[in-house]
Amino acid sequence: MLPPVFGSRPYGPRLERCVASAQYTNGAFHNTEVTPQLVAAEPWWKIMWMMLSNSTQSTPRVDIPHVITDVRDPSARPWEIVWFGHSSYLITNGEQRILVDPVFAGHASPFRFFGRAFPGADAYKAHHMPDVDVLVLTHDHYDHLCMHTVRALASRTTRIITSLGVGAHLERWGIPHTMITELDWWESAELGTGMSIMAAPARHFSGRAFKRGETLWSSFALDLPGHRLFLGADSGYGAHFAEIGARVGGFDLAILEAGQYGANWPHIHMLPEDTVQAAHDLRARVLLPVHWAKFALSYHPWDEPIQRVVAHAQRTGMNLTTPMIGERVVLHEQLPNGQWWRR
Repeated sequence: MLPPVFGSRPYGPRLERCVASAQYTNGAFHNTEVTPQLVAAEPWWKIMWMMLSNSTQSTPRVDIPHVITDVRDPSARPWEIVWFGHSSYLITNGEQRILVDPVFAGHASPFRFFGRAFPGADAYKAHHMPDVDVLVLTHDHYDHLCMHTVRALASRTTRIITSLGVGAHLERWGIPHTMITELDWWESAELGTGMSIMAAPARHFSGRAFKRGETLWSSFALDLPGHRLFLGADSGYGAHFAEIGARVGGFDLAILEAGQYGANWPHIHMLPEDTVQAAHDLRARVLLPVHWAKFALSYHPWDEPIQRVVAHAQRTGMNLTTPMIGERVVLHEQLPNGQWWRR
């Protein structure tokens, strides 16, 4: 009965596969660690009021700077990452293209008036994207899974990798089931040309309407020829980072969320210091902090996440790259680290 933007609940064989997952009990998916979504008994209306009353801090006073890069350039080159703000980024060598959690509709909610992108942070749209070999969708929250963007890219996408149950949303939006591969934690999929991807644990939750936990949330380990990347998605800090690092053997680059945290929900979104520690736990050589600089989904100042990450990375010896939106990060070669947010 809900509009299409809310997606669909898993049913039939898809639901059967969800129920068979070790993460699924009592009608929903669960984290391996006890994970309360809120640690204080404050109602949501009070939290929303805190966000609105701090809007002058959580929203930048000037446009977010960005670089316009031709991401459709097919020229062969070393593997690179181009970040589009928040948790959207393209991984490409010019010939293969992997797009992660694209949200290009200008807002991170089912309604256009809430969760709007900062001026300057929404420079990239779906029509700027190249044809996509692999579209990775980590979980079903609106700031990671955008119906409008997925539909706009569908005809130019070869394959979609996502978490258990998320395919129900995609099929309601007209995506053929033959394009969709859903993975449980620790399951892998071959992507061709020496590439593979494995779903791994994250400490979070899911849901686009009223009930939560009907679909799974995941991080991903991406193996490219000569490189290994961690695609972190949303997660609170936990023991799973060290477990992933030990199982996989480390990463050349960890892309980890660093923003939209709050004192009332520390178990589902890491604090910036936790982000740096998670990179150490993962045995990552370099950390790329994301999940900031595009949407105000918490009440902290918009640039506080990166300031705290930079400070803690310096204290603990973690290599860091801090590109502007649209700026190329070339693996092992070009790691931008300018503090462009200081204006």
